[in-house]
Amino acid sequence: MSAPRSPRLRPASAAAAAELRPVTALKGVGDSLAAKLAKLGIESVQDLLFLLPLRYEDRTHIVPIGSLTAGDRAVIEGEIQLAEVAFRRRRQLLVRISDGSGFLTLRFFYFTALQQAQLQRGVRLRCFGEARRGTVGLEIVHPEYRRADSTDAQRTEDSLTPVYPATEGVQQGRLRILTALALAEAERLQILDWLPPLLLDDLGLPPLRDALTYVHRPPPGADLVPLTLGLHPAQRRLAFEELLAHQLSLRQLREEIRADAGWPLVTAGTLANTFRTSLGFALTGAQERVLAEILADLRVPSPMLRLVQGDVGSGKTVVAALAALHAVEAGFQVALMAPTELLAEQHAQNFIQWLRPLKIPVALLSGKLTGRARQMTLNAIKAGVDVPIVVGTHALFQDGVRFGRLALVIIDEQHRFGVQQRMALREKGLVDGKFPHQLIMTATPIPRTLAMTAYADLDVSIIDELPPGRTPIKTVVLPESRRDEVVARIASACASGRQAYWVCPLIEESEELEYQAAEATHAALVVALPALRIGLAHGRLTPTRKEAVMASFKRGELDLLVATTVIEVGVDVPNASLMVVENSERMGLAQLHQLRGRVGRGSAESSCLLLYKNPLSQLARQRLDVMRSTNDGFEVSRRDLELRGPGELLGTRQTGLLQMKVADLARDADLLSRVQQAAEVMLQQYPNNIPPLLRRWIGARERYGRV
Repeated sequence: MSAPRSPRLRPASAAAAAELRPVTALKGVGDSLAAKLAKLGIESVQDLLFLLPLRYEDRTHIVPIGSLTAGDRAVIEGEIQLAEVAFRRRRQLLVRISDGSGFLTLRFFYFTALQQAQLQRGVRLRCFGEARRGTVGLEIVHPEYRRADSTDAQRTEDSLTPVYPATEGVQQGRLRILTALALAEAERLQILDWLPPLLLDDLGLPPLRDALTYVHRPPPGADLVPLTLGLHPAQRRLAFEELLAHQLSLRQLREEIRADAGWPLVTAGTLANTFRTSLGFALTGAQERVLAEILADLRVPSPMLRLVQGDVGSGKTVVAALAALHAVEAGFQVALMAPTELLAEQHAQNFIQWLRPLKIPVALLSGKLTGRARQMTLNAIKAGVDVPIVVGTHALFQDGVRFGRLALVIIDEQHRFGVQQRMALREKGLVDGKFPHQLIMTATPIPRTLAMTAYADLDVSIIDELPPGRTPIKTVVLPESRRDEVVARIASACASGRQAYWVCPLIEESEELEYQAAEATHAALVVALPALRIGLAHGRLTPTRKEAVMASFKRGELDLLVATTVIEVGVDVPNASLMVVENSERMGLAQLHQLRGRVGRGSAESSCLLLYKNPLSQLARQRLDVMRSTNDGFEVSRRDLELRGPGELLGTRQTGLLQMKVADLARDADLLSRVQQAAEVMLQQYPNNIPPLLRRWIGARERYGRV
């Protein structure tokens, strides 16, 4: 991307002020309407400009009735041939119109006596609506209509008609009027384009005003296909600007945090070396590389911000433990935060087992810790000396928790936390003007194109190598009609001394969802496999009971564990070599991959059997094909991004990204490398253009990362 030869700072002007004028400055907008518009995120004139249509309707020409097909949305004109009130299950007004090329029925379920009187034989109407198949040909239910001889009906629209996101009390017509007023102001006052033109030259994208005019009022004959898909250059222009705004926001957050003071953790590595010796295995090359990157960050006097991506079983937790030991050796505390109590307990157990020989205490702080025990733990954490490592859930950043010397925060499964949550924990470590380092781990690999936008505030390390001795998991997709074969397969695996999982989506039978419930499946398998010891685990068990069942399975006291997706994370049983997943067609790729990762953790050959119920949708078939074709979590993640989009992949709590107005990270992935380059140019040469750009797209969320 070519950069401008010299910076050009945009001055504040009447146009910039006009963009930020409250929406009440527009004619016809009082406090009541403004309150309703606020539900759509519209508070200023600028907000109206960036409230983009969901779709478009072509009302620019009249369509002959005879050429209509079911599903068409069109303007038609014809003469009323018949009008009658019918009683077919409910009272309704039926109006048949004809234009000589064909006839069509207008059906009204809600109508007044005045309407009935107006819609009489011989009246000529101009109507708009969606044609659908009726009992006697095509019909339109509750069309928009006017008499053809009225002043309003004498003309057709001079552009495609936008359909905007709706909210209660604000009709489409009102939104069209308001966006027209906003466009007129933007034209009159010359809305500012905060992107230097040369940044867009290589992309062939239009100026901002042209793009806004086109997306709000496409001309007659505009191709609806690229507009519907979000691929028109005008939409791409706006998507590029929005992606750039989010990139700049995260980059600024990153720079602000790195300007803060941190704790330089320089040690001899004695504890870490002793721990390595006790492991009984060598780290992989990928683990060594990532650990070196982490330790280099820990040595500098500014806070580390590093994301470690690694597939299930790649050894992220061991790397985190080694990093933690450097902080402990330096005389500081470490906090490890997990999204669920189950995963927090798993981490705590691992750390306790690993660090007991080193005589390093590990505390577990979860929601179920109450009373005197909780207060004692909180006091010890606040003292900072007796509890060097604290593991917990979101309970770690509650108001009552105070750390004495927190220098390293480790966050597992970042996609399940919002930016605010991890930043809140960071703020808890502020002591003497210094902030803790952050190490963030995820077993949900994210494609590079998404990671470079989603985590622009973080350095990214990848553990792309599994420990030696791991046999690839064989994935088989089977219809539920072959359930008996699967049961026999379990019997054989358990007879050879192995263990198995059987995962069901629901706990109880449901009349609405045709899932196999865990309790019903457990009962059926107890009958079918009387020789096996079969346990049941699901979210409605008491925590004590659930932990007891899982502990029994881990100790080998159970052959088969029937469970809901509660076992998606947190259970590590090397002897388990067979995973059966019910109704796999209804699960997402990320979840299926996580479940599959529960097996294959030992040296034995492992299998994952995905049972499905016909008929399969095209999306479900694609997902199952991906699972069958690859064990690579990064490839699964890439395909997941293609099939379902970034929202599902990152999780619903990923702040900022899910609130994009125009951009779609899957559809617009090809723009992301240009976005990164543009961000560099903006930061270096156009810093004054960045604040108004962020206000335009992010508004009050500009500082969502700072708590």
